[in-house]
Amino acid sequence: MKKIISYFVQALFVNLFFILGRILGLKLSRKIFSFLFSFLGPFFKSRKVIEKNLDTFSKNISVIEKEKIISNMWKNYGKTFIEYIYLNYFQKGNSHISVVGEENILDISRKNKTVIFVSGHFANFELMSMEIVKKKIQLATIYRPLNNFFLNPLMEYLRKKYVCENQIKKGINGVRQAIEFIKKEHSIALMIDQRVSEGERINFFNKPALTTTLPAQLSIKFGITIVPVYIERTDDDNFNIEFLKSLNPKNFTDKIELSLELNKILERMIIKNPSQWIWTHDRWK
Repeated sequence: MKKIISYFVQALFVNLFFILGRILGLKLSRKIFSFLFSFLGPFFKSRKVIEKNLDTFSKNISVIEKEKIISNMWKNYGKTFIEYIYLNYFQKGNSHISVVGEENILDISRKNKTVIFVSGHFANFELMSMEIVKKKIQLATIYRPLNNFFLNPLMEYLRKKYVCENQIKKGINGVRQAIEFIKKEHSIALMIDQRVSEGERINFFNKPALTTTLPAQLSIKFGITIVPVYIERTDDDNFNIEFLKSLNPKNFTDKIELSLELNKILERMIIKNPSQWIWTHDRWK
């Protein structure tokens, strides 16, 4: 009962914040919620987990660098939070985003190829699937439902309406759905940076971490390539999205080797701009 009440209160505040955000406008809302998350975030997420993750990321990182990364992470968190009610704005326009490596997906769009898009929780990560759909690529996205069952329906509605119509819940049934979509010549998009209990222990920043092998398994099973995608927020709160060169499963001996390569690509993305990755997940638990 206590958890239900807590979820209800959380949902109430989130909905009030969303209403306030629409009233204030995107620009002002970003400023307000980046400040709020910077101030309130540490009360809700373990500082120890964040610092432990940063120590794994780099043994030589200074206290000043840590503080800068943590502060900017919370600011980005706050901006991404309030941007959910402006997904319609992002869906309709293109001025907010620059595409790098578009040549790496033009052939996919023209020939209706099936691929697997992978990324991590960088900047506003929802824009990855949105931009892929804008390129006229048939897509289904794997996502993890929120624990808060009062909030989850709203988030699912926003994702289906503005990001990608085909949403697949993470889990065994989700894997079956993903296979069905692949058979119907849809590409699949998913985040690969969170710890998964059913994953394999694969090195991530030189330390074993439970890692999903689903992209590698699907890639090998169906003989389809994997396209890594990186997205970052710029200083003026626009975005750069980069489609990297695809990985051919034939170049790897098994799912572990391919998954290790994906972890290495993810590492390079994080190193490029550590402030825009979400450090709150206990990745190396």
